[in-house]
Amino acid sequence: MQDKVVVITGASRGIGAAAAREFAQAGAKVALLARSEVGIAALAAEIGPQAMARRCDVADGADVAAALAAVVARFGRLDVLINNAGVIEPIARLAEAGVEAFSAAIDINLKGVFHGMRAALPIMRAQGGGTIITVSSGAAVNPMEGWGGYCASKAGALMLTRVAHLEEAAQGIRVLGMSPGTVATEMQVKIKASGVNPVSQLDFAVHIPADWPAKCLVWMCGAGADEYLGRDVSLRDEAVRRAVGLIA
Repeated sequence: MQDKVVVITGASRGIGAAAAREFAQAGAKVALLARSEVGIAALAAEIGPQAMARRCDVADGADVAAALAAVVARFGRLDVLINNAGVIEPIARLAEAGVEAFSAAIDINLKGVFHGMRAALPIMRAQGGGTIITVSSGAAVNPMEGWGGYCASKAGALMLTRVAHLEEAAQGIRVLGMSPGTVATEMQVKIKASGVNPVSQLDFAVHIPADWPAKCLVWMCGAGADEYLGRDVSLRDEAVRRAVGLIA
């Protein structure tokens, strides 16, 4: 990853923040995007001059396009886009789910991925290639009570990964997703508090640390993950954990 330019959405905390540190440690220049400007500014200061922070709302396509243009203006190229920004809300059965909250989940989890791809693809085509990774979920293929918006939006994002691979592989653009399993982040705190579905009943200690998916994202940028192009890598898979170096 030496001198590669990596953009990470939702970079202020959780998997996004952990990924920023891992990519920077691997030698990459990292652009941190999030709605929380304070969080990413502090993280960029921690990482140093190889990092930049820019407030960005992935639900706003023009904002995403402007952010990626700013990254290219600063660093000269765009090698990797990590579509990480996401929300779990609304946690409610469909009959009770709020319309605005459901729409927001689609705007962030699904349209946010589209906005990132749409802005990144012309840049990557022009430079001869790149990698786009979307942080996915088991909820993309498994229905979960109370997670209608999350499941639907993640399923849609997985299909975008499949379509983008179909359309762009010939242009040298690698597109794939990562399904991390349950991760010890703020999202799991919200899930636990909801008491809805079996995931909320899990003990917090069983969730993997955020640096595991972060390390996986770095690994996915290399040829070792090429067999997964156009689909999701599951971090629950022991073979993947072994390839990433998480288990012996």
